[in-house]
Amino acid sequence: MLDIKLELEIALLRKGLSMRKVISKLLDSGFDVPKSGAMSYQLKNKRVRFDTVQTILDYLGYELVIREKNK
Repeated sequence: MLDIKLELEIALLRKGLSMRKVISKLLDSGFDVPKSGAMSYQLKNKRVRFDTVQTILDYLGYELVIREKNK
């Protein structure tokens, strides 16, 4: 199963960014994302909104793809 927190951390590392910097830039640009502390809490408890994840991934240049598992 996908661990979204881990996947976001990997994407951030690949781009050389921190979650705090990304959240700050998104908030400055007018996006509706939780503040850095709230985002960390949501990720830790696996209660993050789908559209928030999509916004962050889009900012980082990634997209979320849903496909059927290979059996």
